[in-house]
Amino acid sequence: MSERITTLSDATFDEHVKASETPVLVDFWAEWCGPCKLISPVLEEIAEEQSGKVQIAKLNIDENLDVTRRYEVMSIPTLILFKDGEPRARIVGARGKAQLVQELSEYL
Repeated sequence: MSERITTLSDATFDEHVKASETPVLVDFWAEWCGPCKLISPVLEEIAEEQSGKVQIAKLNIDENLDVTRRYEVMSIPTLILFKDGEPRARIVGARGKAQLVQELSEYL
């Protein structure tokens, strides 16, 4: 995984997301999820290209049930964009890079 992508947990989620001055796109994923693996390289590219505009973070749903339940993540991959510590956009399912950037453009 890229050094530009942060791994979050139930213990670190609130501190990282609420303290961030830039929007944080959190990828809710699991090891067994095929589509999650497909979008991982896309997220790494976005992390590289949008550095300073958005942070990319990953949260494993199998290991972090509290945050997963709090944000009612039922399907994966689910991407939730947090701005000022609050969820602003939710994308469920794998997307290509162009579509993902377009859906997030108003927050970048």
